[in-house]
Amino acid sequence: MTCSIVILNWNGSAMMQKYLPSVISCSEGAEVIVADNASTDDSIEMLRRDFPTVRIITLDKNWGFADGYNKAFETLDKENEQQGKPLSDYYLLLNSDVRVEQGWLTPQLHYMQEHHEVAACQPKLLSDVSPTHFEYAGACGGFIDRYGYPFCRGRIFDTVEDDHGQYDTPMEVLWATGACLLVRREDYWQAGGLDGRFFAHNEEIDLCWRLNLLNRKVVCIPQSKVYHYGGGTLPQGNPRKDYLNFRNNLTMLYKNLPEAELKPVMRMRLLLDYVAAFKMLILNHSIAHFMAVVRARRDFHAWRSDFDADRQHIQQSAIVTSPAGRTSFSLLWQYYVKGRKIFSKLFA
Repeated sequence: MTCSIVILNWNGSAMMQKYLPSVISCSEGAEVIVADNASTDDSIEMLRRDFPTVRIITLDKNWGFADGYNKAFETLDKENEQQGKPLSDYYLLLNSDVRVEQGWLTPQLHYMQEHHEVAACQPKLLSDVSPTHFEYAGACGGFIDRYGYPFCRGRIFDTVEDDHGQYDTPMEVLWATGACLLVRREDYWQAGGLDGRFFAHNEEIDLCWRLNLLNRKVVCIPQSKVYHYGGGTLPQGNPRKDYLNFRNNLTMLYKNLPEAELKPVMRMRLLLDYVAAFKMLILNHSIAHFMAVVRARRDFHAWRSDFDADRQHIQQSAIVTSPAGRTSFSLLWQYYVKGRKIFSKLFA
């Protein structure tokens, strides 16, 4: 069994100096690799000087998160074949701002070895700033509601829970966080990898949804835990982040929704997206965020036809139509009308 931990980096020299030591010292049996997305800082020089045991893959430009990982894995497999090394059984996508502790990886690998129906998993994701809290980006496993809004065990919208063991049972989910995602190499490529057109945001949800449709499970293993700083690339409140989230989320729905749900969901999203946009404009006094949503919807419609072949292939290949972790209710209704702001209340 071989596992390759791949950290995608872009101008993250300071982050790696802080967080890479724990990954190297606490990941016995796994190879640690940094794939550099054409950084303009001293990342490469720093790695060669301070972390000579780390394998470096240099990419020719900033491919973003999604295609950056695709290119990194392709290069990794090619180099291993050329050097006569075995291909990895598992890829582990790890953000450069994640701190780990001894034994963090073992529960995930053991679970995957014992459950061959599982394609991918994640650990419990806690905040490195406030270690008793879940971290926004993935908490304890991801879900989406009827209209495509993602949420987690431990985080709904901006409500992040304290961790007091309430979600310490392994659970099948719809998606695992890209901050720390362990996936079988064969499943990764069978599902088509991350969609490089997304660049960043929602790409791991899209991949995990496609895995689910192929009847390959995604699970959260809270017996493994890591600590994520978060917001290192695009912080919360950045209009570019809003743009990518709205555009990519709509694209993900277009690709993966069954035919019977596509039109009703998209009609509702038209309404909900403009409600969100006008809220940003009127209540938050932000023209930039309002325009980010408008541009996201415009650009989704402009490129939607580029995904027609993807949608047709996904729908024809689907073995499962209603994957675990996709709920039939509206999260907005649950959260804002019924006041159910923590995960355990949603299914009451």
